[in-house]
Amino acid sequence: MASNNLFVLLAVVLVVLPTVAMATDYLVGDSSGWTVSFDYQNWAKDKVFHVGDSLVFNYTKGIHNVIKVDGAGFANCTIPSDNSNVLESGHDVITLAAPGKKWYICGKQRHCLDGGQKLVINVEAAAPAPAPNSAYRIVTSAFQVLMAAILLYPYD
Repeated sequence: MASNNLFVLLAVVLVVLPTVAMATDYLVGDSSGWTVSFDYQNWAKDKVFHVGDSLVFNYTKGIHNVIKVDGAGFANCTIPSDNSNVLESGHDVITLAAPGKKWYICGKQRHCLDGGQKLVINVEAAAPAPAPNSAYRIVTSAFQVLMAAILLYPYD
């Protein structure tokens, strides 16, 4: 009986898992990380960010930080007086929770003003699950038939 329940659970997981849309983790600046003299607008221009995706900021702790700002703060590289939006771990992960424009700067020395260490992105609503293609449907159908055969096979 326990092995039969295991097969049912496995069948459900393997059928449902491929249909779940996966969020994307974006490594800001790719291998360069979060640093000065990097074109973050160029880095972001071909990417489509969705609610649920994450931005990963990697940098040397103490040398840089990440501050979420508004549009004016971004344009002027203004550090807000409220320090609640300052991240300083060296590996900061920000999950994009709502659609709209998001602005980030480095607040150390003049990294934003002189070094261009700032990022603006537009976050879209959650990505829809991709429509399965015909090959996916054939494999899924074959898998479902196999699982049904395993589940219906009499065990002694």
